Amino acid sequence: MLRSLYSGVSGMKSQQTRLDVISNNIANANTIGFKSSRANFSDILSQTTGNAADPRADVGGIDGKQVGLGVQVGAIDTDTSQGIQNTTGRALDLYINGNGYLIFQRDASNAHVYSRNGALKLDSQNYLTNSDGLRLMGIPADGTNIAPLQVPATMNGQALVQGRVSIGPDGTVKARYGTEDQVVGQVQLATFVNAAGLSKIGNSTYEAAADSGQEVAVVPGDDGTNTLLAGTLEDSNVDLAQEFSDMIVTSRAYQANARSISTSDEMLQELVNLKR
Repeated sequence: MLRSLYSGVSGMKSQQTRLDVISNNIANANTIGFKSSRANFSDILSQTTGNAADPRADVGGIDGKQVGLGVQVGAIDTDTSQGIQNTTGRALDLYINGNGYLIFQRDASNAHVYSRNGALKLDSQNYLTNSDGLRLMGIPADGTNIAPLQVPATMNGQALVQGRVSIGPDGTVKARYGTEDQVVGQVQLATFVNAAGLSKIGNSTYEAAADSGQEVAVVPGDDGTNTLLAGTLEDSNVDLAQEFSDMIVTSRAYQANARSISTSDEMLQELVNLKR
């Protein structure tokens, strides 16, 4: 009898977790570069109430008898499919046409974090940063190692023309000095064996995790993919119609599990009443 109570409780907990995931997807429907998640269920170990038997000469085999003990959240997956383009017309807004991620400097230790949110800006020191102040990583024009990209204030005796910084499809960063455009750096992208395994750390950024593999830095467009499109951002890949449909199904499943608990309680009450 108590098995049904525990199964109902596990069902309610699992459906609540699924509703949490759905609600987070809906809340981030307009978050640039957001990747939706989904909760996948798996059954809990079943209890064997009768053993299986081999066939004999005079009788067939007997299947084992097992009673399930409920459900659990087996995994919460990230959907890494690409979101649609949102044209902004702003030169430092980047859309990644591929599966790569922009690389940002996390802190002074030079640790990396990753994002699909390409809304960039120049800070007061002319570093390319995101809205949280994290510096975009790439190859400076005068270097060979990946480092934060900084646009020089002057070049060849000419001052930087404010507002005239652009990024090409291949990640080439150009800035206007006087009347000429000069290359000042090269944006690098990170790819992963299993991007769905990246760990979300908030603010539309990720960090490498055990199952994602380590970053592989690539030049945009080198492999025919991962080109950059300036003046455009990537919308979230949340499908609101699907999320609302899943929310209804989840709500009904939660109610059904609650009903199984109340029904089990009524049956236990009947057993208690037998003693009166």
